[in-house]
Amino acid sequence: MVYKTQSPLAIAKGLFLCYKNLRSLTICEVKIMKREQVLWAPEDLEAIDSLKDIGFPGEFPYTRGIHPNMYRGRLWTMRQFAGFGLPDDTNKRFRKLWDEGETGFSTAFDLATLLGYDSDDPHSLGEVGKGGVAVDSMEDMMRLFRGIPIGRRDVSVSMTINAPACVFLAMYVVLAGKKRAKLENLRGTIQNDMLKEFTSQNETIVPHNASMKIFVDTVEFCTKYMPQYNPISISGYHMREAGATAVQELAFTLADGIAYVEACIERGLDVDAFAPRFSFFFNAHNDFFEEIAKFRAARRMWAHIMRDRFGAKNEASWKLRFHAQTSGVSLVDRQPKNNIMRVTLQAFAAVLGGAQSVHTDAWDEQISLPSEEAALLALRTQQIIAHETGVADVVDPLGGSYFMESITREIEEKAWEYIERIDNMGGMVRAVENDFPRGEIERSSVEFEEAKNRGEAIIVGVNKFQSDEADKNNDVPFRANPRDGLVQARRLEKLRAKRDGAAVGRALCAVEKAAYNNKNVMPPIIEAVKAFVTEGEIVKALKNVHGDYKVIA
Repeated sequence: MVYKTQSPLAIAKGLFLCYKNLRSLTICEVKIMKREQVLWAPEDLEAIDSLKDIGFPGEFPYTRGIHPNMYRGRLWTMRQFAGFGLPDDTNKRFRKLWDEGETGFSTAFDLATLLGYDSDDPHSLGEVGKGGVAVDSMEDMMRLFRGIPIGRRDVSVSMTINAPACVFLAMYVVLAGKKRAKLENLRGTIQNDMLKEFTSQNETIVPHNASMKIFVDTVEFCTKYMPQYNPISISGYHMREAGATAVQELAFTLADGIAYVEACIERGLDVDAFAPRFSFFFNAHNDFFEEIAKFRAARRMWAHIMRDRFGAKNEASWKLRFHAQTSGVSLVDRQPKNNIMRVTLQAFAAVLGGAQSVHTDAWDEQISLPSEEAALLALRTQQIIAHETGVADVVDPLGGSYFMESITREIEEKAWEYIERIDNMGGMVRAVENDFPRGEIERSSVEFEEAKNRGEAIIVGVNKFQSDEADKNNDVPFRANPRDGLVQARRLEKLRAKRDGAAVGRALCAVEKAAYNNKNVMPPIIEAVKAFVTEGEIVKALKNVHGDYKVIA
């Protein structure tokens, strides 16, 4: 076929007929897309079993968005992830971003904090403030949010922490009391996603069943006292960062969600009382259209899961609300300013996919902590998308696209296959115990690395279009202070010297007793936080009862 002698319409029609009738067109013959099919048409929509599953925005199953007017009614929350050094340092970054137009806070903790260690613990050596902010006690929490009016309707705070999430939820509750904010007015999210730690991120403290029990304790507490607060952000993001495909990210995230709903119902909680406050956290990766389709499929699948599987009656229980973060793993340290374009396209996909909240990565994250200049540019990227592109003026502009609806269905079907396999294993907790999701993710990660090494997966500036000149000035623009660990250790020493030792002992005994007797641990942890018991001390008390879980590589 000599394409240059034909009109573009004739070429397109010929390609479509070639695929539909002969199925002989290959990627090698026409490299228009990295898919076997290269053109979509009305026949593809006709193949969809139920066109009503496309529907309208704001209507079940919410394929086209959970709100009928989407961003015409309210823009997504621009929630920039920030955290480094001491709480005072991160507080300055928070307030700078807020002054520059950020509309939601998101807290990044350092590795020691994520693992439940105090900054003066030997395990914390070299990690304090390095990849996030160090928070050891209620004093640090007060420093972190100094001057930030939590409890106000326009202020919501996200805390990305999982295994010791109960401790930080307790700190936030106590902080609200100190700021005279009512618990029922608090808005925000704590990630609190235990299962994905065993699957991909490996920041665990106690075994699977104990982790699930503590998670349900937090949901039970929030359902009763914090009705506007999200007690979990069910995260596929970290699975994708570990190497999962879009389908795996979607399937394993929703399977985690199913397990969490089942655990809460088993506790005796009413599904319609807690499910409306479950939120999700997805990765916005490089394959532009695939990512949009993934978000659409996620909404549709969760709506059917909640209504048909769990019998939820409240429409709010059917609606999947999600935060999207651009892909950190896709950023590179070769020609790093190319990351600006990667982040822009990923954020645009999240918006077209109907996200309720978005974080855009800084271009320099692969070579340093985000510098203030790069962090501000990341925020400006969202603001330009929101206010200069016109995308917020149209509700679901891709709805009804032959291509978009077809690949949404394709992704959904493959994700359902995974969920069926997990159900047949006895559910996600059993699948995680058997390392099924981890094995699938590792295999996909290896396959991608091999494709990259062969040059089949092109990474601009890395395995193609290299330029030594472009990499000469890659100086690290921003570092954590290596003395932060010493500062935190001294603060902890002073804290322990001035607090009431007897009150600390009683508080820790109460935490252990609640854990041992299978009671809700949130009330005693809140009292422990009030007595300035540290995170590490509370986590140790939980480990004394449940055991210390270590990932075996």
